[in-house]
Amino acid sequence: MSAPTVLKMEGELTIFRAAELKPLLLDAVVATEIDLSAVTELDTAGLQLLMLAKKAALAQGRELQFTGHSPAVLDVFELLNVAAYFDDHMVTDLPAPAVGTRS
Repeated sequence: MSAPTVLKMEGELTIFRAAELKPLLLDAVVATEIDLSAVTELDTAGLQLLMLAKKAALAQGRELQFTGHSPAVLDVFELLNVAAYFDDHMVTDLPAPAVGTRS
């Protein structure tokens, strides 16, 4: 098995950077991992880009994993319940939060 090819995303993954990041993420289809540890903000435009990257990778028969989820990414994945879409074990394996603990 070869070493993963990692694309590290940094800063905001939002509508304000969507046009800039779209070609980068689509080119990342050759990447096997996208490191989300330095993502400071994620909105639905950014989420759509991640979904598009995943869909493009699957269409080409490639596996694409998201790793190093920042708190901003975890919050959005949890809020929108999209971890299963990404088959994202890092999120789905987290214990369920206790009722009333969310800020």
